[in-house]
Order: sequence, then C-alpha cells, then structure tokens
Amino acid sequence: MRTLNVDLESLTVLHNREDKRFEIRVDSYLAELTYRIQGEMINFPHTGVPRALEGQGVGSRLVRTGLEYAREHGLRVKTHCSFVTAYLERHPEYQDLI
Repeated sequence: MRTLNVDLESLTVLHNREDKRFEIRVDSYLAELTYRIQGEMINFPHTGVPRALEGQGVGSRLVRTGLEYAREHGLRVKTHCSFVTAYLERHPEYQDLI
C-alpha cells in the first residue's frame, strides 16, 4: 500500500455532527475520531486512520480537535480508545478534561 504524504497544516478537520465524528479526508481516504455525548461527558471510543495516512500526525490532529471541542463546550472526557488515552498521557495540557 502506498503512503500519501500530507501537509498536516493544510488539512481541514470537519465536524460531522450527524455521524458524531471528526473527520479528515485526503483523496478517497477518511480518517475519523468518533464520539458520544452523554450529559456533561464526551466519550471517544475510536480513532481510525487509514494506513496510507498513518505516521504523519493525522490521528493526533483529530484527537486535538476533539479535545478542544470538549474544552469549548465544558465537557469532561472519557475514552475507550487506546490512541486517545496515549495522546492524553503525552499532553498534560488536557489533563483537566479527564
């Protein structure tokens, strides 16, 4: 499988409210961070990045967008996604959301 080189700064993260996910589209590929909101809590159960986009910061960009959304809306974060959990461990600036 070929790897697409992406310019991370030029990528747009879309908030797909209908499907409850944050998305980045590159060519025919879709990277996503899914969520569920229950009361004052947002849960991130899954981050999916196609192999062609892996290792370039696409997943981190999605997670950062999701966490900023949580902060802006006064939501506490819960996650069942190992990628989101690892991101939170590496970024103490988001510990107040947990």
